Amino acid sequence: MKIHRLYVDTNGESHFEDMEVPLTESSRAGRLSARLPATGIIFREVQPEYDLDWHPAPRRQYIINLDAGVQITASDGETRRIGAGEVILVEDTWGKGHRSKALDGKLRHCIFVPVD
Repeated sequence: MKIHRLYVDTNGESHFEDMEVPLTESSRAGRLSARLPATGIIFREVQPEYDLDWHPAPRRQYIINLDAGVQITASDGETRRIGAGEVILVEDTWGKGHRSKALDGKLRHCIFVPVD
């Protein structure tokens, strides 16, 4: 399963990469990855006019968009649209950070799954 990853390099620049989460187990219920560490779950509602200037992530966490997307710009200039149903692992907890902006003027519900 492919997800997005936003990470920071040694110079404080944030970058995207595609990350493959291996599905290593099969059962009648489907294919599963190995269990990954997590420390909680946070539910979030984001207003349609959301437009947050440069900021680092508050913690390493997966963000799962449930019903709308977000546009994220890394400090290296790459912009990605992370749509409904997509997952991103944000790890740029220091440095220049990233920008986040609501897409299509829609209210967004998402889930944060901290990993630290």
